[in-house]
Amino acid sequence: MTLLAIDIGNTRLKWAMYSEPRWGARLLAQGVEFLDHIDRLSESHWAGLPAPRMMVGCAVAGEAVRRRVDEQLEMWDLEPHWVHSSQQAAGLINGYDHPGRLGADRWVAMIGARNRQLARQVSKPIIVVMVGTAVTVEAIDASGHFLGGLILPGHGIMLRALESGTAGLHVPTGEVRQFPTNTSDALTSGGTYAIAGAVERMIGHLQAHTGEEPVRIMTGGAAWKMAPSMTRPFELVESLIFDGLLAIAEERLERQPEAPRAA
Repeated sequence: MTLLAIDIGNTRLKWAMYSEPRWGARLLAQGVEFLDHIDRLSESHWAGLPAPRMMVGCAVAGEAVRRRVDEQLEMWDLEPHWVHSSQQAAGLINGYDHPGRLGADRWVAMIGARNRQLARQVSKPIIVVMVGTAVTVEAIDASGHFLGGLILPGHGIMLRALESGTAGLHVPTGEVRQFPTNTSDALTSGGTYAIAGAVERMIGHLQAHTGEEPVRIMTGGAAWKMAPSMTRPFELVESLIFDGLLAIAEERLERQPEAPRAA
């Protein structure tokens, strides 16, 4: 039973085909497409693929984008399952005041991180950092309870805000320096250290709350640029959203009623 997993971000759609809807399943194919071009997925990326038996997806884009993807899935007569955050799923308990309002990408990434630790038989608190258009910093205790998290602007948003709100300031590309001596480096370093400081604060909160140093995982399109500036080492996991979707798909499969046997 092959699984199609889909992750729709703010600018791109990433997809992966797995041999089955189970944790640790073999990756058969994968790809990326900009949202402007998703209407041709059935004629391009997916044209030569075997028909999946199950689809699980995570989307931060709006309903209109999801409908466009649903139309592409009609080539396989496949019922889509778009993940929404819930009270609990796949080993993670949602501590948000209103669980359904937690972003689906945050929820799925945390499920991926939690299940990575369960697969390693590790029971420790976890910090999950996702670096993209926005940056999220999540805290999970050793029992799999999501305690809460931070949302802050990503690098691009910070720089554009400075450019639009400061007369005569044009945002160039700079380098991260300990002691910046030009405007380009000052802007890049300032944004980077602002994110790093927020992450470090959450690590301190979680460590004080649990009495243990947490496992630290980072994902997202800009994670590789952010990781070298962190004060502590992070495990970089590019597939964290897909890890979460696999865990959700496996739980969903186990809850499906068995088909009646022929007499």
